[in-house]
Amino acid sequence: MSAITAPTTDVPPTLPVLEDVGKVSFLRLVAIELRKSVNTRAGMWLMIVMAGISLVVVGAFAIWGPDEGRTFATFLGLTGTPLMMLLPIVGIMLATQEWSTRTGLVTFTLEPRRGLVVAAKLVASIVLGLLVLAAAFVAAGLVTTLVGGQWSLAGVSVGGMVLAMVIFVLQGAGFGLAFLNTPFAIVASLVLPTAWTIAIGLITALRDVAPWLNLEQPVGLLLSGAGMTGENWAQLGTASLVWVGLPIAVGTWRVLTREVK
Repeated sequence: MSAITAPTTDVPPTLPVLEDVGKVSFLRLVAIELRKSVNTRAGMWLMIVMAGISLVVVGAFAIWGPDEGRTFATFLGLTGTPLMMLLPIVGIMLATQEWSTRTGLVTFTLEPRRGLVVAAKLVASIVLGLLVLAAAFVAAGLVTTLVGGQWSLAGVSVGGMVLAMVIFVLQGAGFGLAFLNTPFAIVASLVLPTAWTIAIGLITALRDVAPWLNLEQPVGLLLSGAGMTGENWAQLGTASLVWVGLPIAVGTWRVLTREVK
């Protein structure tokens, strides 16, 4: 009678180690966030609305505007201004997507490193903002060519527009992370700066610190290309810490500690 061979319990060496399975690269996370920002109905309609507003404004000026104002700088300002107002919403929607659509359980199960997900959302917001701004440049160039306008950038700073876009889109992402609710974050991003501006006008004691805690003045100088002094850069830095850095810090802490349901 032949001997019975006991089954082996050794794991074949070809099987992958469990810890190495499922890790997603940061660039892939950014690409996923970018895709998520436009493949939802809300994201798609936001892009359509932004493009539609810019086209209407530029088209109206091209038809009825004065001939001397038909310059590339003018058209760029007309396309860029509505985008600057709506870009924070892009950041908000990216930051709140997991919580407003209840997909956080899936996201953080596939990628449990929540800090990496937050960083990918911030980078994706900036990339999307750059793409939108590039589209504004292309649209302004096309309109300038069609109407035979002047290729002048007087009164507009390209670098200032890029930096202002980064500030606004990160501000939106920060408010989204802080509130983790799309409607609340959108309302807060609109109401809180307005309330602060009103408070500055009503309370005399706040006027001395207002330039250091208000983004409007330094960002306005950035967009106009009028020139930034050292004090203006310092004011931009302190205001950005309050309106951008603080919401991002609070929101990141909330994402890292909040229970996902």
